[in-house]
Amino acid sequence: MSIVTLQLGQCGNQIGHEVFSAICGDVHGTHGLCSKKENESYHDACQERFFSEEESGGPVARAVLVDMEPKVISQTLSIAARSGYWKYDDQSHFCQKQGSGNNWANGYSVHGPKHKEVIMNLVQKEAEKCDRLGGFFTIMSMAGGTGSGLGAFVTQCLRDAFPTSFILNHVIWPYGTGEVIVQNYNSVLTLSHLYRSSDALLVHENDAIHKICAQLMNIKQISFRDVNQVIAHQLGSVLQPVYTAESGSHYSRNPLGDLMETLVPHPEFKMLGLRNIPQMPEDSLAYSTFSWPALIKHLRQMLIANAKMEEGGFQDPSLYTSWLNPQDAFRAWKTPRAFNKYEKSAALVSNSQFLLKPLDNVVGKAWNMFASKAYIHQYTKYGIEEEDFLDSFTTLEQVISSYTTL
Repeated sequence: MSIVTLQLGQCGNQIGHEVFSAICGDVHGTHGLCSKKENESYHDACQERFFSEEESGGPVARAVLVDMEPKVISQTLSIAARSGYWKYDDQSHFCQKQGSGNNWANGYSVHGPKHKEVIMNLVQKEAEKCDRLGGFFTIMSMAGGTGSGLGAFVTQCLRDAFPTSFILNHVIWPYGTGEVIVQNYNSVLTLSHLYRSSDALLVHENDAIHKICAQLMNIKQISFRDVNQVIAHQLGSVLQPVYTAESGSHYSRNPLGDLMETLVPHPEFKMLGLRNIPQMPEDSLAYSTFSWPALIKHLRQMLIANAKMEEGGFQDPSLYTSWLNPQDAFRAWKTPRAFNKYEKSAALVSNSQFLLKPLDNVVGKAWNMFASKAYIHQYTKYGIEEEDFLDSFTTLEQVISSYTTL
């Protein structure tokens, strides 16, 4: 089944490009220890999932690019076309001349309704190119106005237009030190609205990825592109074709459905985190060796994060909530093919309390600003009332309460 990706706002478009580049680089790169037949099967499954084939030849990303400013989309289209390996469809993008000014309400209440028809027509055309549509993967940030506000609006439209399709929102959590003065407002409004219309939210924290760039990748001057490439590698490691227990000797047909079935057993719990190992500078790979037991042990330690628990695998019942059987709570997906030059690598997607503290902090900071009516007028002038803020706080406080009791 195919996945249609929606790249929303500056951040969404830059990360989306890196995701397709990582996937395409993986497919055309070394296939490690697997057979030629295995490699061809992997290539075909990946092609169906992420790319359509143009009549003149060459893969075209199954993607819709949306931003309220033209610069990033223009750059993204150009860089992809120059790669020589893949490109975007020239007709599958939409932009305007003026952005959302880091205002969630502007993206959600103004740009969203105004441009709904043209954006959803682009999505419909992309969906119709798929022989079998597996669902939608949106990429967006929470801090600004377009990715967050317009992103929340478009997700709502996707749910209305494709009620039976899976929707996975990839969300970039802003730096704790702050990029935008109203980022906590934007984050609270984004998360609460996505929680109502999305099947799951796969979250990357900028602070955590920045630390990976500094400590594991040994990058001295860290750029947004460095951060985005780490995120893209992690996303590719999960979204690429794999064998599951149910798929047997064939690659899994519906990655979004498989993720939801395993990781979102209850609509109250939709927050997913992603960890990937190893991650290191490319020039170090040739001198490194890894074993599966060591990688799995490392992943488990990352999951429990300093909790005092005995060593063991992922079948340990104490890792999971009491109402889930460990056999149902953990699924192993595998492929004999190397991913992006890593002969052995492992990724873990989990639905856990990892976001409890960051979410509590964001809600707390936003509430403190709201209590003093700071910047509220910037939102009310675009139609977002104080009641909308209160509804969002209520929604997220319920999420915090639910995860606290896990």
